[in-house]
Amino acid sequence: MPSTDVYATARGPVARLASPVAARLRARRHGLLAALTGVRPGDRVLDVGCGTLGLRAQQVDLDITGTDLVDRPTYPGPFVRADATVHLPFEDDAFDLVHASSVIEHIPPHHRQAFARELLRVGRGIYVQTPAYSFPIEPHALLPVAHWLPPAVRRPYWRLGAQGHWEDVRLLRRGELAGLFPSAAVHAEALGPLTKSWMAVRPVR
Repeated sequence: MPSTDVYATARGPVARLASPVAARLRARRHGLLAALTGVRPGDRVLDVGCGTLGLRAQQVDLDITGTDLVDRPTYPGPFVRADATVHLPFEDDAFDLVHASSVIEHIPPHHRQAFARELLRVGRGIYVQTPAYSFPIEPHALLPVAHWLPPAVRRPYWRLGAQGHWEDVRLLRRGELAGLFPSAAVHAEALGPLTKSWMAVRPVR
């Protein structure tokens, strides 16, 4: 079974400390999924950017199809390789819910509008979660203020973090997410007094 550890491939003691916190937050987030979206057991769900396990780690009572940019031979269910910024090979409203967790921040900004259009096209409901730009710890490198730095400074600093290799992750502000998904409500996920992530939700029912 693929790992459910958010930081399984990360390095260093900070990643080991962050892993159980991230797992608790993810479990809490998934616990809210039905309440926010109205999704019910047996509903058809497309998990965009599913990785090796994705939503199936938490929501076993849903009819989940995974899709990702690369093949996922160990994915435990129906899987389609596709680029959601170009085209998803499904009919309009083919799914009750389209789910994308911590995916959109990895997409270059000039492709995000196309990504959003495809998600909105193939799903009656949507759930798109992304880390908040305002949170002071960058959640991929696990470095303070890394995402607030200009790229020339961020690149060498990033390599000191948990991820190791450079990736130009662009976190979103609330307004950016709301602009991409105008038919959705944007909810905040709090960690203490701070907003940890944003969730754009268009309910299934």
